[in-house]
Amino acid sequence: MSRTTFSSIFCTLALAVFLPSGLVAQADPRLDDLKDEALEMVQADAKQVQEIVDMLFSFGELGMQEFETQRYLTGILADAGFDIELGVAGMPSAWTARWSNGTGQPVIALGSDVDGIPQSNQKPGVAYRDPILSMAPGHGEGHNSGQAVNIVAALNVQELMEREGIDGTLLIWPGIAEEQLGSKAFFVRDGVFDGVDVNLFTHVSSNFSMTWGHTSGNALVSAQFRFQGEPAHSAGSPWRGRSALDAVMLLAQAWEFKREHLRPPQRSHYIIVEGGDQPNVVPQFATIWFFLREVDYEHVTEMYDAAKLMAEGAALMTGTQIDTIMTIGSAWNRHFSKPVAEMSQANIERVGLPEWSDDDIALANALQGEMGQEPRGLSTEVPPLRGPIDLATYAGGGSDDIGDVSWNMPTVTMRYPANMPGGPGHNWANGIAMATPIAHKGSLAGAKVQALTLLDLFLDGETVDAAWDYFNDVQMVDMEYTPFITADDKPAIFLNEGIMAQWRERMRPYYYDPTRFGTYLEQLGIEYPMIRTRPISEDRDEGRYPSMSGRE
Repeated sequence: MSRTTFSSIFCTLALAVFLPSGLVAQADPRLDDLKDEALEMVQADAKQVQEIVDMLFSFGELGMQEFETQRYLTGILADAGFDIELGVAGMPSAWTARWSNGTGQPVIALGSDVDGIPQSNQKPGVAYRDPILSMAPGHGEGHNSGQAVNIVAALNVQELMEREGIDGTLLIWPGIAEEQLGSKAFFVRDGVFDGVDVNLFTHVSSNFSMTWGHTSGNALVSAQFRFQGEPAHSAGSPWRGRSALDAVMLLAQAWEFKREHLRPPQRSHYIIVEGGDQPNVVPQFATIWFFLREVDYEHVTEMYDAAKLMAEGAALMTGTQIDTIMTIGSAWNRHFSKPVAEMSQANIERVGLPEWSDDDIALANALQGEMGQEPRGLSTEVPPLRGPIDLATYAGGGSDDIGDVSWNMPTVTMRYPANMPGGPGHNWANGIAMATPIAHKGSLAGAKVQALTLLDLFLDGETVDAAWDYFNDVQMVDMEYTPFITADDKPAIFLNEGIMAQWRERMRPYYYDPTRFGTYLEQLGIEYPMIRTRPISEDRDEGRYPSMSGRE
């Protein structure tokens, strides 16, 4: 939440009292030396980065069910003296870890998503489709790497803060169910970030990147529409039934007609999550799940209101009724802090990209060929800082509920180079690199940047205040944050419960064991990199190419 007027007045008076006229706060003279030392310390923790990355990859947990991930990460942080709170904001798999020194000010939060996606299970380091367990969940989005970036950076900065008597608080938190946009708006609503001065978020990518202002990505509402009808024998007396599935199908068709009249930036899509039990019983209940995306709150709200009207019409036409309309998740579009982004970009340029091995490049080239692309290897140049997009011409895209956080406090997202270019996203192919030296090196580089940025925020004497000046005087001018969720909405903690119940025990024997194996690749017996030498068609003809049917 934004700083109060009282706090602003107090800080102004304090500066007037304690600083000579004409002077402003100065950077701590220790800062440069400590940043040099932090780089060496993080590098020395490369093994811990690798273990965290590999462990979370092996868990492969879906949103709202990230319990092994919770246990493992909070265990590391508790051992380091962090105070752990479980089940925050009403989500059993959510948590925070807090550690303070001296006055405890400023408070810097570090977040990263931890959930996987269904049916993306894949052996790491294998440049073709080859799951550990066919159709099981996995990390085909790379969310297994971000907490390694944050935790290793935080633990090393914690050591320096203790030794040097540096004031401040570290708050580490996970993005729960990000793939359903299911947590961060609830975190904001329920006060998880109250008192936070700056939020540093991380997200996996194939290169470093940093942006400020309005960045790419749509706002979103995720909602389920459930209809209730009347069951009957589908053959014996269908006239006595009223099909909830008919209402769902009519709503879906109505939305397809609506697309013609939506603005180009919209992205809307749906699945049917409940459609009846068996064909010879008229469905009493049926549910459709929509993602409705547009560039901002106003336009998403218009889409959501239109869908609600269509649902009323579908119920009227089928003689059914709307049982529930449930907001599953939501996300504002994103606006990132210019002062924090500029400072972070300088640290990115200082750290630079990892040195990729011939094997790393060979894996990337092979995967790109597998995807029907021209091989281009791995990123070799850090891109410059990017400024705001033009919302009037923006073509639309994905969403991230870090947007809600960004409209409540100074926030940035640092993308770090732990994956390969060329994957389609949300796909088994995007998991191939995520427990390999590519992910280990890229996450280590990200941890170095995060450590440098933390030290800057604690010691440079200006960026935190500049970030709030930008937030209040630029970002929030003529803008008011209105959450899509209401005070009565509850997190959808039931999400993915059935899927993980089906797969967890089957996946457990494949969890990474760092006491026995140096890496997850070693545990799986993978000779990195494994590259296809035969055409896909030959493997399919001989039955060696894994089926996409889900039947093992």
